[in-house]
Amino acid sequence: MAKSTIIGSSKKKRGRPALYEGSNGKGAPQIGLRLPPADLAAVDAWIAKRKEPELSRPEAIRRLVELGLTVKTAPSERQRAALADLASKAIDSLTAGTPDNDRPKAKKS
Repeated sequence: MAKSTIIGSSKKKRGRPALYEGSNGKGAPQIGLRLPPADLAAVDAWIAKRKEPELSRPEAIRRLVELGLTVKTAPSERQRAALADLASKAIDSLTAGTPDNDRPKAKKS
């Protein structure tokens, strides 16, 4: 007699489960992180400002990373001025060694 196979069965597989099962982070890969005391104090201060009293450090770090990845910053006025200054210096350095054939050179007397 041939072996029968049930298609679409919900039988559990043996072995280690998959690392990631869904969008809620269940089974997500673990990442070790070391923070200097000053950074850890800043995370704790951020947690203290939140309205959620039971916010854990790992959850706070996840939220901070998410915020950092989604924020789009426009350059400030100071950054724009610095970029314009760098661009003008680059243009000046490119044109500094070229002879100026349009103007006659003044003779020294």
